[in-house]
Amino acid sequence: MFGIEIIDASLLPAMLVALVAGLISFLSPCVLPVVPPYLAYMSGVSMSDLSHSRNKALLAALFFVMGLSTVFLLLGVAASAAGRALLQYQAYFNTVAGVIVMIFGAHFVGVYRIGFLDREARLDAGDQGGSAFGAYILGLAFAFGWTPCIGPQLGAILSLAASEASVARGTLLLAIYALGLGVPFLLVAAFLPRLTGAMNWMKRHMERIERAMGLLLWTIGLLMLTGGFSALSFWLLDTFPALGSLG
Repeated sequence: MFGIEIIDASLLPAMLVALVAGLISFLSPCVLPVVPPYLAYMSGVSMSDLSHSRNKALLAALFFVMGLSTVFLLLGVAASAAGRALLQYQAYFNTVAGVIVMIFGAHFVGVYRIGFLDREARLDAGDQGGSAFGAYILGLAFAFGWTPCIGPQLGAILSLAASEASVARGTLLLAIYALGLGVPFLLVAAFLPRLTGAMNWMKRHMERIERAMGLLLWTIGLLMLTGGFSALSFWLLDTFPALGSLG
């Protein structure tokens, strides 16, 4: 399904955007601050013992990422299938989706505030701490429950996925988004003591991170609205002719 034949220069810009959007989702105000407590809960250890239980934390983080990736991949399949079914209305869809993504971007830049994007809607996964299965269930809950916070970034990637003519290509974009969001969890689990300073720095500069997130979303929306992704793909082919051999 995910063979090299589905990847070409036209998909590379969207793949890069999906990766960056996943990383920015990790850095969002309702995700980054709770990463260490989540790791401790999923590992079944206290916060003070987390740095001495690296293997447990890494295993829990791996199953957690698998859980959230399951949801994102299913969303990717659904969005891509819907987009393919509505292929004749693709131009209208891209215009509407581009405008919505730009509105989300303006919210994070600070032009105005949209109330529901400042709230979290977490799902209770129950008493599932301390086991790989519990971490997987918590990953599922995370993917469903944090959508008000990571929804704009996720919505932008779903819009890109729906604009693809292939279900496989659209699902790949969601897989890359999940990679961008999930890999930092694994890195924090593996190197938590060393990354504490960096995470604290990010928390102190959360407002700037939000603005960068908003600028990215606004740019994605503008590219969707104007057909800029196609223009960027042609530029990549002209600048790096070897990319033409992909696919």
